[in-house]
Amino acid sequence: MAPTPDLTLPDLTGQRALVTGASDGIGLGIARRLAAAGAEVILPVRNRAKGDAAVADIRATTPNATVSLASLDLSSLDSVAALGAELRAQGAPIHVLINNAGVMTPPERQTTADGFELQFGTNHLGHVALIGQLLPLLIAGQARVTSQISISANHNSINWGDLNWERSYNGMHAYSQSKIALGLFGLELDRRSAAHGWGITSNLSHPGIAPTSLLAARPDLGRGEAVRGRGLIGALSSRGILFGTADSAGLPALLAATSPTALGGRMYGPSGPGHIGGRPGEQKLFSRLRSSDEAARVWETSESMIGVPLSAA
Repeated sequence: MAPTPDLTLPDLTGQRALVTGASDGIGLGIARRLAAAGAEVILPVRNRAKGDAAVADIRATTPNATVSLASLDLSSLDSVAALGAELRAQGAPIHVLINNAGVMTPPERQTTADGFELQFGTNHLGHVALIGQLLPLLIAGQARVTSQISISANHNSINWGDLNWERSYNGMHAYSQSKIALGLFGLELDRRSAAHGWGITSNLSHPGIAPTSLLAARPDLGRGEAVRGRGLIGALSSRGILFGTADSAGLPALLAATSPTALGGRMYGPSGPGHIGGRPGEQKLFSRLRSSDEAARVWETSESMIGVPLSAA
């Protein structure tokens, strides 16, 4: 059996970290490690019961952890705005933001509370709106912002003629679009931060492939069965072969968000065969993420769609 990859985190005492999608799976593993390294961790969750269980899990391994819950539904811009207002009222700087939450491949087209295609609206626009709401706190914290994309961002493209997939719908293509857009936005955030002196460092991570809830049956999304191949992925993962685990899949995001050697404008992921498992490390940007013109277009289009100004003014 191959050794399980690991990562030593720096001391994060005094830092405030927010991780989306941290009530289970990869996100919970990320939050657990941040708390163990001394960070104050905020878990913004949609399901309070799952959030309570996540807090209990973290405190089981780190009894003195400073961890709290907040309410957030990334598929609702009103919910994002409410969390932003709550955190801005607290006034505490945010030093680490990991945009980890996501939904994947509902078999039929679904929409967010604001009418956006569910994957584009949740995975991408929800996080864009969150950054817009938290920008003053991110600047105050000279934050590291890490956006979790996917190997699917190396496939397909942004459907500029029909961003909300109203004329036709392909679940996997729409998922790829959401992750390409989030990746381009994360890289543009780093460029604009440098240009305006915001002090934010923004980079990307991807988890490879691991048997997490993202691949499981999701009746709430209309997916009654697990994604094809999840059983094989789980069997090989448990033997340390090829694929990652829920914990090891979070290591690239932890590297990107905390390591002094991780840089803005870069991408981090597993270094094993096919980049689907193995030790975390820097990787070459996917081809769909290399155009600064495309990134600027994503930024400006997203800003218009969410109605939140993405500036420090």
